[in-house]
Amino acid sequence: MTVTKMSWRPQYRSSKFRNVYGKVANREHCFDGIPITKNVHDNHFCAVNARFLAIVTESAGGGSFLVIPLEQTGRIEPNYPKVCGHQGNVLDIKWNPFIDNIIASCSEDTSVRIWEIPEGGLKRNMTEALLELHGHSRRVGLVEWHPTTNNILFSAGYDYKVLIWNLDVGEPVKMIDCHTDVILCMSFNTDGSLLTTTCKDKKLRVIEPRSGRVLQEDLSMPLIEEEIDGLSGLLFPFYDADTHMLYLAGKGDGNIRYYEISTEKPYLSYLMEFRSPAPQKGLGVMPKHGLDVSACEVFRFYKLVTLKGLIEPISMIVPRRSDSYQEDIYPMTPGTEPALTPDEWLGGINRDPVLMSLKEGYKKSSKMVFKAPIKEKKSVVVNGIDLLENVPPRTENELLRMFFRQQDEIRRLKEELSQKDIRIRQLQLELKNLRNSPKNC
Repeated sequence: MTVTKMSWRPQYRSSKFRNVYGKVANREHCFDGIPITKNVHDNHFCAVNARFLAIVTESAGGGSFLVIPLEQTGRIEPNYPKVCGHQGNVLDIKWNPFIDNIIASCSEDTSVRIWEIPEGGLKRNMTEALLELHGHSRRVGLVEWHPTTNNILFSAGYDYKVLIWNLDVGEPVKMIDCHTDVILCMSFNTDGSLLTTTCKDKKLRVIEPRSGRVLQEDLSMPLIEEEIDGLSGLLFPFYDADTHMLYLAGKGDGNIRYYEISTEKPYLSYLMEFRSPAPQKGLGVMPKHGLDVSACEVFRFYKLVTLKGLIEPISMIVPRRSDSYQEDIYPMTPGTEPALTPDEWLGGINRDPVLMSLKEGYKKSSKMVFKAPIKEKKSVVVNGIDLLENVPPRTENELLRMFFRQQDEIRRLKEELSQKDIRIRQLQLELKNLRNSPKNC
């Protein structure tokens, strides 16, 4: 009997991203001394673009966030100016993809606000927003900009509703009311014609946003399942459509696993894992046009380390020796010009993103300017419903005004009741006199 000794070797797919590795920035290129929020809301509390880094912070008497120019690394002073106009904790912040000094925020105070950051960053605290958007009846947990249309913003509240805002007029133009619990995430397809949401009711929905119609609720059997250890806690997915790479980051640990997705079996191929002992509170992601293409950087995270008050840039790099531009890892990518106006998109038009090449690098000058509309309306009616009818007071002064109005109303009603009581007693006396008069004897 002959025994043949078999040797087993792992079979690797041929991939230009198989050896991608994560590189943490040197300490002098990190942001230090930041009072990162201790809020336990399931969000990243961080937003970044090619010019600014924004981080939600701890603050007394309302919600606030920092906005720091990217070149201003190192230690941030305790008295560094903040964006601090909200009256409740800030729960989400997102940069406008087409105007890089415009940022949206949402808060426990039920409002969404739009802010314009000055050139070079803040020199003093900013309390006045360009726009205050009121329409949710409970706190607002998520905001997302439309990926191809300028000035269209989506917000999701704890009232289980998604509002679509046309910022050209400063009003909501559509309410999506198909969820039965808190909305956890919103994401778009490439041209923004479809919206996908995940919800606390454990359902994933594919929605046509302009009609509010749910096209699919829950999906069929998965193409593939990947088992991941449960120590990571909540997992955040980040998908890069240019490289077809999927990054999975655990909230509460410091590791980031990454995979390559393909249209053929096995569909999902494990590449590697970036490991760090410092747990992450959240992660911001740099847009493609802000990457360092000379270093073959294909993705960049900004990691929030709460205990150290530290923001660490983590670059995902393809190891290449050539100094020339690597076109195979940098395809044309969605750029900084919108494909549609709000009226075009709301009218039913869809267009793919306007693509740009990363070969020339990012030019900071932007042709687009945000113009805040003049708002005079006192009610917000969407789908025949006045969204502001049951909105709670948003500030302490507004609460006091409401209290005094109610006190005045109570006093007025008491006086009215007192007058009626006097009139009743008069009528009773007249009736008694009539009964005791000689005519009735």
